[in-house]
Amino acid sequence: MTRLFLNLLVISILLLLPFTSTAKDRIMLIGDSLSAGYGLKQDQSWVNLLQNKYVEEKKPIEIINTAISGQTTDNALLKIDTWLQVHQPSHVLIELGGNDGIRGFPIKLLKKHLTELVNKSTQAGAKVALMEIQIPPNLGPRYTSMFTNSYHSVAKQTEAYFMPYFMTEVAVDKTLMQNDNLHPNAKAQPIIRDFMDIEIDKWLKSIK
Repeated sequence: MTRLFLNLLVISILLLLPFTSTAKDRIMLIGDSLSAGYGLKQDQSWVNLLQNKYVEEKKPIEIINTAISGQTTDNALLKIDTWLQVHQPSHVLIELGGNDGIRGFPIKLLKKHLTELVNKSTQAGAKVALMEIQIPPNLGPRYTSMFTNSYHSVAKQTEAYFMPYFMTEVAVDKTLMQNDNLHPNAKAQPIIRDFMDIEIDKWLKSIK
């Protein structure tokens, strides 16, 4: 009886191996304060809320959050090689450039940095999504338009998945923004979580 039990146990384990050995979707998020939870408790941020949702729904998705408040594209370029080596993500989501835009960095430089971030991630074997970023119109309509269009251009050039901006609806509602009118408040985080849940699902399905 014991021998039969052991044989059945081994067979059961072998049958389960194809499922249990399937790698998780490890999504490394390269972002700024919008994804770092600026002005919020850590457990309030949309990234944390979405990861908890994945756990509750038993989805094999892990978000590796490297977002840093104030981060620019050139800052991220200094760190991305280390991040890729340490975390070995299967996917990379780039939510970056807002700080470049607010500081009026040249569009040509922004595009160069974004392209390098995408290419480095791709060369490391990761599937890449580039999120569109929008900025306040302080620097004039020409710069603002060129800034936003640069994301479409880089995504097309690098063949990265283009993801819509997660703040488009939130940013126009003052009840969802902190006093600085730049960062979403705690009330906005579940809204962003739900938006990103849908958009990440679309992205993952598009490459499977």
